[in-house]
Amino acid sequence: MSISVLSAKLLKYPYLPLILARVSRQLEEEATRRQAFREWLDKDKKAEFINGEVVMHSPVKQIHLRISRNLALLLDIHVRKHKLGVIMVEKALIALTRNDYEPDLAFFRQEVANTFQDDQMLFPAPDFVVEILSKSTANYDRGIKLTDYAAHGVREYWIIDPSREVVEQYLRVGEDEAFMPPSKLHIGHTLSSKAIAGFEIPVEAIFQDGACEEALKLLLG
Repeated sequence: MSISVLSAKLLKYPYLPLILARVSRQLEEEATRRQAFREWLDKDKKAEFINGEVVMHSPVKQIHLRISRNLALLLDIHVRKHKLGVIMVEKALIALTRNDYEPDLAFFRQEVANTFQDDQMLFPAPDFVVEILSKSTANYDRGIKLTDYAAHGVREYWIIDPSREVVEQYLRVGEDEAFMPPSKLHIGHTLSSKAIAGFEIPVEAIFQDGACEEALKLLLG
């Protein structure tokens, strides 16, 4: 449901002021917990703040690390070569209106990246986000994060499923507050980013080291 539709429905309730007062108190308490979370978080902790709760993440499997390494390498080479912006991996804390996320990969276009400071620890919504699925994160990646990223202007979102070797590519069109239904791309398909100009790789380059090396040669060529 879009923000405008939800707002229109709420305005029909005569007791809306009571709802807003209660929600305001709860959000103030939540903001205090969120600040405590940020002060507690460090480079050795993998955690996110989602709808008022601290969500801890367990260590990932080898296949997750391989996917992250391959895609980060390809993206970083392309983005640096064409001076498009900056790629951040895992520990960048994305601070949205209510929630704090640490996506597996994020891209910021150059004009936004130019505003970042060396000691900066909180970052705005990226242009492009990648999440690699695991059993503990799948509900968040396909649920609250899908909604939240779109609502905050993320242009493109990839959900990578390691077990099925599938990439779900979600795109926003214009000023829509939600992503379009995804394209599901398998081995043998070509991934072409809309948020990162000119970035195009075969799906297998994400999952297979040999295919990644071949794609890297083309990007460098």
